[in-house]
Amino acid sequence: MTGKGKAMTVVTSRPAEPWRRRLIRSLLYGRNVDRVAKARARVGLAIVAFAAIYAVIGGRLIMYATIGDSHGGRRTASQDAIATARPDLVDRNGEILATDVKAPSLFAEPRRIIDKDEAVELLTATLPDLDSAEVRDRLSSKKGFVWLKREITPQQQQEIHRLGVPGIGFLRENKRVYPTGNEVAHLIGLVNIDNQGIAGMEKWLDNNGLADLHRAGFATDRLQQPVELSVDLRVEHALRDELLKAKDKFHAKAASGIVSNVRTGEIVAMVSLPDFDPNNPKEAHDPDRINRLTTGVYELGSTFKAFTLAMALDTGKYDLNSMWDARASLHYGKFTIHDDEPKGRFISMKEVFTFSSNIGAARIALAQGVDAHKAFLRKMGQLERLRTELPESAAPIVPRHWGELNTITIAFGHGIAVAPLQAVMGIDALVNGGYLIPPTFLKRSESDAMALAKRVIKPDTSEKMRYLMRLNAEIGTARKADVNGYYIGGKTGTAEKVVGGRYAKKRVLTAFTAILPADKPQYQLLVMLDEPQPTKETYGFITSGWNAVPTGGAVIARIAPLLGIEPRFDLPPPERLILAASRTN
Repeated sequence: MTGKGKAMTVVTSRPAEPWRRRLIRSLLYGRNVDRVAKARARVGLAIVAFAAIYAVIGGRLIMYATIGDSHGGRRTASQDAIATARPDLVDRNGEILATDVKAPSLFAEPRRIIDKDEAVELLTATLPDLDSAEVRDRLSSKKGFVWLKREITPQQQQEIHRLGVPGIGFLRENKRVYPTGNEVAHLIGLVNIDNQGIAGMEKWLDNNGLADLHRAGFATDRLQQPVELSVDLRVEHALRDELLKAKDKFHAKAASGIVSNVRTGEIVAMVSLPDFDPNNPKEAHDPDRINRLTTGVYELGSTFKAFTLAMALDTGKYDLNSMWDARASLHYGKFTIHDDEPKGRFISMKEVFTFSSNIGAARIALAQGVDAHKAFLRKMGQLERLRTELPESAAPIVPRHWGELNTITIAFGHGIAVAPLQAVMGIDALVNGGYLIPPTFLKRSESDAMALAKRVIKPDTSEKMRYLMRLNAEIGTARKADVNGYYIGGKTGTAEKVVGGRYAKKRVLTAFTAILPADKPQYQLLVMLDEPQPTKETYGFITSGWNAVPTGGAVIARIAPLLGIEPRFDLPPPERLILAASRTN
């Protein structure tokens, strides 16, 4: 108040705004900006952002609900492998031998299980083959994901779904199936529960990049092309059918056979009995069901005489009429070599082969010498392990110290054991013009084969070997396989098996190898019977000519038309038809 009694207005001023706040406000809002409009825009932006987030979440939920086959999230949470896709395996004509189908598998998320005892009781009641203790252990674990049973049926899936147990779910996995069953079991092999190859061509697939594709996530159904094999399912079926008949007829312990293309090295058919059904993997673990053609090694008997004669003929020092002393048994130390059908005279090279003379073969090998004999067999691929696409292979058994006695016995197929497939490779080279071609179970052209081929004998020698094999089918030990019209050539072999360190005369392995047609071979057939028994029909004999040879003839009669070989009749004698370029006096 003043002295005059009038009121005074007191003006209080606001404190000055700090300069930092003014700077921030200026940067955020600028000068002369409508802050209400600005706030309204920011609220709208927040609404749009939240709407987008919820849209993404909703979309993912819809995807998970509609795409029941997707298990990418489960894969990262699980420590167990999930069966991934594999390419189809098809034969050379496109017939499916192995393919994938979708099968449901049962899993659990232990952290979501409310009542574990109830869950165990319900699941084991629905799936009686489940082990309740194992299921309880898995449901009691702290994992986020555990398998309970792989590859259940759709009916089982439906029954479990009706139980409504929380934390129990299904994943659709790839299951490998084999429509042909036992037909090509040893060639194809099989997979484990995770669809990973463990034998045969299935394992070859994994070893050649498929496993890496799986790990990288690229092995999907859409990215894999079928793998075309060299096998012909029709020929495979005919070969297996005849071998089953022979195994039963001659009460053999086992039977096996191969059909190979001598010009390409392709394996057109391969059967080893007893075999197994790859749809039932437990059978594959039976030791009697091994692949005897690649994992077994055997003394093949007189079949090896083909290598012995080819070795001598290829030197140029001997011809088909060269004579060898077979007047008496051959003695070497305490050992005596004799012939089953002794001639008691000198015999020609042709007769050594046709009458399967052990004495003649031994003298031929001795004339070449130990070193030359070893070198020739090594060149023919008989002294080292044969590697093919099949991971199952066995190394040959050869003498550690190779002397003259070894050369004598190996000359007629005793004292060396090889895998039958590598013997087939060597004989292919003897008749195809002299080219050693690595065998393959994949489809291959002649030009591709020749790029891998290695010449091992002269063409003239190959021609003489074809002549000898044809002569053997006409008048020798392979007469019972001479199917009219198909002009085959062949060589027999009967090898006594070693039992307890000694050769057992009544336990033999019989073999027969045939080429068709003999003048221009396209295919070779090998038939083997393990421990055939004498029958009335064989007059008590167990040698190859009485069991393996007629079996080979039955196979040829069935497969020759399938292989496109046309029958021919009224052909000239082999001296004119085969020895056109290397005729001997």
